Amino acid sequence: MDTHRSSPKLMDRVRATMRVKRYSPRTVKTYCYWIRYFIRFNGVRHPASMGGPEVRAFLEHLAVERQVAAATQNQALNALVFLYRHVLEQPLGDVGEFSRAKRPRRLPVVLSHEDVMRVLSQLSGPVNLMATLMYGSGLRLIETCRLRVRDMDVERLIITVRAGKDFAGVRSPLG
Repeated sequence: MDTHRSSPKLMDRVRATMRVKRYSPRTVKTYCYWIRYFIRFNGVRHPASMGGPEVRAFLEHLAVERQVAAATQNQALNALVFLYRHVLEQPLGDVGEFSRAKRPRRLPVVLSHEDVMRVLSQLSGPVNLMATLMYGSGLRLIETCRLRVRDMDVERLIITVRAGKDFAGVRSPLG
């Protein structure tokens, strides 16, 4: 009978470490994907025998040949940093410079004040009141829909927002 137990496989160790650190199941799945991809990219070598140069080549491959988004490249890098820091407990080494995936330049789409006034003039009744309140105060749609008369203090120019996103408390947009 064999009394020596073999050590757990690498991916089992990754999953166990992430469970202990309470990572979400989706993050576990994604990190495992990138770690397996990295291992296959480097000819099925164990990551403990690799370091910064291999990681740099992998990230370069993602940006140049696969043309992944910047967020995707960062996700792969985070998975490998996690692997080396928390699972293998060895320094990754200097990754150095590598091609970064290009972030698309996104210009905000906003209406001019005149355009907004033109839209608001086409509305009437409660819908006009809600749209004007949203435009003037920055309230979100759901926050506006949840407003009650008692949430507005016109004398003090205060609106109380209950259960607002990323905000708990009082806004004073009326002044």
